[in-house]
Order: sequence, then C-alpha cells, then structure tokens
Amino acid sequence: MKKKANIILFGIDSLRRDRMSSYGYDRLTTPHIDKFAEGGVLFENHFSPSIPTTPGYASMLSGMDCFGTDVVALRHQGPLGDHVKTLPEVLGENGYNTTCVGFTGNPSSRGFQKYIDYEGWGPDETGRCPKAENLNNVAIPELKRLVNEDKPFFLFLRHMDPHSPYLPPEPYERIFYDGNECDPNNDSLNKLKQFKPFADYITSWLPEGCTDSEYADAQYDGAIAYMDACIQNIFTTVESLGIKEETLIIVTSDHGETLNEHECYYDHHGLYENTLMVPLIMKYPGKLPEGKRISNFSLIKDIMPTVLDLLEIETNISFDGRNLLDLVNERENVSQVSDFYITECTWMRKHGWRTPEWKLICSLEPDFHFKPEIELYNLIKDPGELTNVADQEPEIVNMLKGRMNKYIAKREAETGRTNPMYTNLNWHGHDHGPFKTSQEAYDSLYIGSISTAQKLQEKDKEKV
Repeated sequence: MKKKANIILFGIDSLRRDRMSSYGYDRLTTPHIDKFAEGGVLFENHFSPSIPTTPGYASMLSGMDCFGTDVVALRHQGPLGDHVKTLPEVLGENGYNTTCVGFTGNPSSRGFQKYIDYEGWGPDETGRCPKAENLNNVAIPELKRLVNEDKPFFLFLRHMDPHSPYLPPEPYERIFYDGNECDPNNDSLNKLKQFKPFADYITSWLPEGCTDSEYADAQYDGAIAYMDACIQNIFTTVESLGIKEETLIIVTSDHGETLNEHECYYDHHGLYENTLMVPLIMKYPGKLPEGKRISNFSLIKDIMPTVLDLLEIETNISFDGRNLLDLVNERENVSQVSDFYITECTWMRKHGWRTPEWKLICSLEPDFHFKPEIELYNLIKDPGELTNVADQEPEIVNMLKGRMNKYIAKREAETGRTNPMYTNLNWHGHDHGPFKTSQEAYDSLYIGSISTAQKLQEKDKEKV
C-alpha cells in the first residue's frame, strides 16, 4: 500500500502578510518563501478572525471557529474541549508520527506525540536572539528522524521571529534601516514610552535611548528576512532527503502584528487589519497547481479540512471551515466568504463584523487604550483604519450589529453553547469579572519583562 503523504506546517507566530514580499511588500523580506510560492498556491486574502495565539492555533489545528472550539482568549482556562478533535490527533489515528516544535504547554497544541522546545524569546550574550536557527537546530534532526521511520509524518513548526521581542542577529537588524535610532529630535516612540502597560517590556529589548519607531519596525522586517533564510535551510533539507514530491508544505500564521500603529505598540491586539491578515501558501507537487494565486477570502479554520482532503484522509468531523480545494480547482457552486465574525481577548475583550467594505468593532468591556465603545471603518476609503466613522454612519453600525448578532445566534443554536466571548470573563487572568473602567484595565494589565510575556502563553505540559 502506498505510504500517505507527509506534512510540514510552518505555523509562524505573528506574521502579517503585508510585510512579506510574496504579498507585494516593497522590502525583500521573504525571497525564499517567494520562490516557494511560485511552486504552489498562494491565498491573497487569508484571515485569522479570532486573535491572538491560543484561539488562532486552536482554529488552525481543528478546522473549527471560536464557537466550535470555545477558545477566544490568550489565557484560555483549562484544556481544549473534548468535543474538538485536533489535526495531530486525526493524523495519529491514521498512522502518522506527529511532532510539534516550539508550542509546548498551550491548550491548542493538544494531540502531538512528541514536543520539542527551543529558545525563541530572550536574547543571548550578543543581545540578539537567533530564534529560527535555534529552531533549525532541533527541527532538522527531528525531520531526519521522522524520514527514517516507516511512517508518514506531521511536523509542526512554530517560528517566533516575528513575535516581539524582535531580535534578529547581524546583519539582519540593519538591512532595512540606515538611520540613527537614538536621534534626540525623533519623538515617534514617545507615546509608547508613556504607555505604562507595555513601556518597560518593549524598551527592555530596544537599544538604550532608542527614539525611532522606524528602527523598531525595521527589526520586525529584519526578523522576517532572517527567518526566511533559515526556512530555506529546511526546504533544502526536504530536497536533500528526497521527500519533496511526497510532502505537503504549508506556510501560514496564527495572527498578524501591530507595529507602531493604532496605539497598540508592537503586539497583536486590536481588531485592525494588521492583526487579522495572515499568509497562506501551500505546495504539494503533482497535487496542487504551481504559481496559482487565489483572490477569494479564506479563513484559518479552512486549513484542516483542506489538508485532510489533500492527504486523502476521511473523517466524520463536521468542520466549520471549508475545503479550499474547491477554490483551487475552480469547482462549480463554490461557497464564497465575504463577511465574518471577528474576536479578540488579548488585552481587550472585543468582537465585531468585517465585510469587504466595512469593519465594525464593539467593546464588551472598557479597554486599556480608552478607545470608544464602537468603532467603524470604511476599508475601501480608509484602508489604514485611521478614521472612526461610527457617529457619522449610525445606519451602517446598526446593520452590521444586526448581521453580527444574527450570526452569533445561529452559531449558538448550531453548537448548543453560548458565545465564548460572553462566557470568558476571566480572559485577563486576574480572577475577577469584566473591567468596570478603562483606568482599571490600564492599571491592571502590565508586562514588565520578556519572561513575563513568555509565561502568558504557557501552561503546565500535563494540562495540554
């Protein structure tokens, strides 16, 4: 019997697609992924509707939306529910070896047979962090081990380079920056330094006296370029092992990233486009066309059902996501997605509704940025989401609220469970209910160090 295909899934943390040259960015940040994309299918409008990390990966690895997973918060309480079956669990039941690199201890990583960690956060003695090389040092030997086994394999790789702290090693820290990051006349980081919840954490990994937000942005781009070069090392290993023709490779992300935008400061909260838009590129020689670009909307929950179809694995799971091969192969009567529900429980509890023209964001409790309760943006006239027109467009607000509430009621009826956005009241981890004021939220939410940021995403491995 023919051995089933292997799968390597690059589930890169915090990679927004508009900073990739594959997606038209004017800086050459991803030349190796660009070349990879030429041999596969690139989805131009791929979104992760429920941010941040924990709900994003839960959807990626289950084929379910947040109603299907019950996961909406970074600090999700308890394990992933037993009503959900994860991709590694399904593949394990079908004879696969499954290994997860860099995602130990999070509820969304349930079901792998083997977990491997690497240093993907803090700086080394040089003050930088070669995150992707650290990953390669453990992932490539594991890849070779898996190939030598007489089984197909699933290798999941969580790169951390685009996740703060952005610490690419030389020469990547300056390939997109040639200024004076400590220019005393530059005040572009002043607001960040006045924002108590994040100021100590972010300034801890920027150069002492740094004043220029362009320098910080260039660290993000440099981290992507550095990671791209290291990912090529894995592509090369796949070729040298002779498994390229029998391996499905996917490049995607759990959510995007905010730079010095929307007063969210080098993080991934706020339901703006930079957090929702992520890449999706798939390559499988002989099974997927080469150099195809899909403009239709796709969502992170579509990945698992698509993967299982490509691997020719049948289940009785009723996925919330779609099989994207319908779009790739241009089949008749393909269901289209244009409107979708969006959620966040990172540092604020908000939800909303996105259409091709409009973005509605509604606060479920006061947020620590003192933002208005209702935000409305025209994505066509104002793609940067700089002008809130909620007061000028009350009819649009009501229309989008109606669509959102109708969808929530529909999904609650289908799942038999209450919208998790309404039930996850301890999303912030402070063991009390919703914040009553923005000042209370501001005074309560604080990251002081890199180690604190890392611990927010981790739980005891036994709980996975």
